[in-house]
Amino acid sequence: MEGQFDYIDKQILLQLRKDARKAYSQIAEELNVSNSLVHQRIKKLTESGVIKNAEFILDEKKLGFNTKSYTGIRLREARFAKSVMEALTKIDEVVECNYVSGNYAIFILIFAHNNEHLREILYEQVHLINGVAGTDTFICFDAGFKKNVPIQ
Repeated sequence: MEGQFDYIDKQILLQLRKDARKAYSQIAEELNVSNSLVHQRIKKLTESGVIKNAEFILDEKKLGFNTKSYTGIRLREARFAKSVMEALTKIDEVVECNYVSGNYAIFILIFAHNNEHLREILYEQVHLINGVAGTDTFICFDAGFKKNVPIQ
């Protein structure tokens, strides 16, 4: 579907990016199109995989997760990548996991209550996964910004 967006698709995506809970009827009214057209376009965008999910964005700090960190994971051997990734999915505080190039095979995002909690996650869970050779962790003090990819 890449590159096959028309003006209406782009405008719908822009509206949903601002507020995923926005009523389809309100989007239709703002774009001066029919409600059924908005439904059809959103269905098409969902079926094609452009829209994967409508989620709430949780404020981690208000939920008590005050320590955010990125951790690079080195593997003992490349063959462990898949099993390590599967084991990481079982750690609730690991909220994102990516295969990467460079010094690390895997890079993860962890939210912990505090530094002691982060230490427990790393030493009592991540480091015990078969195939993990070591980690380097980078504490995130604050996010400067976060945004979606551009809609073109």
